[in-house]
Amino acid sequence: MNTPDQSPLGKSSAYQSQYAPELLFPIPRQQKREELGLSGTLPFFGVDIWNAYELSWLNMRGKPQVAIATVTAPADSPNIIESKSFKLYLNSFNQTRLAGPEALLALLRDDLSNGFGAPVHVTLTSPEQFGGIKMGELEGTLLDRLDIEIDAYSPAPHLLKANHEDAPVEETLVSHLLKSNCLVTGQPDWGTVQIRYVGPQIDQEGLLKYLIGFREHNEFHEQCVERIFMDVLRQCQPSKLAVYARYTRRGGLDINPWRANFSTGKPGNLRGARQ
Repeated sequence: MNTPDQSPLGKSSAYQSQYAPELLFPIPRQQKREELGLSGTLPFFGVDIWNAYELSWLNMRGKPQVAIATVTAPADSPNIIESKSFKLYLNSFNQTRLAGPEALLALLRDDLSNGFGAPVHVTLTSPEQFGGIKMGELEGTLLDRLDIEIDAYSPAPHLLKANHEDAPVEETLVSHLLKSNCLVTGQPDWGTVQIRYVGPQIDQEGLLKYLIGFREHNEFHEQCVERIFMDVLRQCQPSKLAVYARYTRRGGLDINPWRANFSTGKPGNLRGARQ
């Protein structure tokens, strides 16, 4: 079983510019989920949306081609893909001649589905379509407006409180202050998080302090979002909950995990200002 410390992260890696699917490094999701007390049927569903901005290959005449790839992997897939290995894998197409975008798509779908352990959805945005890419921010009431004092920077679920005396509410809350660190290297990961819920009204000050508490926490993006989901679910007991994070890119990749326990429709893939 692959573990994060065995991955290419934090190590010198040989640059391969010819197609090399073996560079992909899957890591089982279950170990981290066990830390959250999750086994058997998951209390959420969702997807991880990856955007790859540094994708290039050669056509059959040797002329470079470029595109943006979007990969959507289901949250119930057995594995995540370690992001540096994902980048190295994409770079292996740089000097690889392919018959066209469809040939590239076929390889991406097969290789990434094998890596995640479940079918993934892959699309390519060509240069002719770049002008149609839209940007936008996650909607919701901005928690960052609150004037609070912070003295702790590790996740503290006890900060999460809700008002169980009054009628349930439906709210969408957003913060741009999410920061966590890579599980292996400790390098910073910056994100915006959106929390949609129906249930007892969540104390916004406590929620913001909780989210800022990830600032010195080491976990991968997907794991942080699942931790947020489970802590809010257990501490505040909403009947409906969805957590969506848009992280800034590193190595030409951004990762945007979404977890929900009610049908909201798949989240949009609008690129935020910091992405």
